[in-house]
Amino acid sequence: MSNFASLKKSSADIGRLTKEIEKINAPAEGGSNDTRFWSPEVDKAGNGYAVIRFLPASAVDGDDALPWVRIFNHGFKGPSGKWYIENSLTTIGQKDPVSEHNSQLWNSTSDDNSPQRKQAREQKRRLTYIANIMVITDPKNPENEGQIKLFKFGKKIFDKITLAMNPQYQDEKPMNPFDLWNGANFKIKIRQVEGYRNYDLSSFDNSSALSSDDAELEKIWKSEYSLKEFTDPKNFKSYDELKAKLNAVLGLDIASVRANAKPVAIEDDGEVPFKTAAQRKSVDIAEDEDEDLNYFKGLADE
Repeated sequence: MSNFASLKKSSADIGRLTKEIEKINAPAEGGSNDTRFWSPEVDKAGNGYAVIRFLPASAVDGDDALPWVRIFNHGFKGPSGKWYIENSLTTIGQKDPVSEHNSQLWNSTSDDNSPQRKQAREQKRRLTYIANIMVITDPKNPENEGQIKLFKFGKKIFDKITLAMNPQYQDEKPMNPFDLWNGANFKIKIRQVEGYRNYDLSSFDNSSALSSDDAELEKIWKSEYSLKEFTDPKNFKSYDELKAKLNAVLGLDIASVRANAKPVAIEDDGEVPFKTAAQRKSVDIAEDEDEDLNYFKGLADE
């Protein structure tokens, strides 16, 4: 349990968060029905606008907790017609069968255009972040305004957080977006670009206190959700469970796996088992959450 007075005293210190962002950006050697989560809505043209405020780590998560968690997951369809949609054990620093299989595929050839590397790309990890926010403005659903929610977002938005904490120019002052007193509202501006949500125009407003009343700020802080469940090992399937599912999705039996059978190419007919394709594109898990090819190039060195 954190102490509110300590939170306020350390509000100007962004050193620890900056170091954690440096770790995340260094080269690498929740459900849709959960009412705790909020997502901005768009109009028929794919445009949307909302204003949110990122919040510090919750009181129950403790002084050393980060105000975000980073989640890796996989989502792809195999030649069996089945889907593999699971969180990756690499989220919690453990070996994951899909990452291992992708490593084998990638290292089996040096041809970037090969079926093996094509399959590895289609099966690669996707990256999302989860943080507590307060919804400031939500034109599509004004009843959300003033509520504390969980927000799932991708690398593009996290890059804007990183830039706010590590500005590029001398006339810009570093700002901790998660701070209650010296943070800033985040203006989400959404466009539809090549079938996906684009957040490039989103930006932070000027730094300001979320409220001038510390009692109100403490109430907000104590109302936040714990993020620990999203990285609790007990909420992840075991390696063996994931391996069995992967084999079923790819149509690989145990004997063929042990014999390093030739990889089977993955079909991609655009079907989505748990939501429509349009719904899938309306969530912030599009191309900006995909890890770049440095991840796969790194596999060749393992």
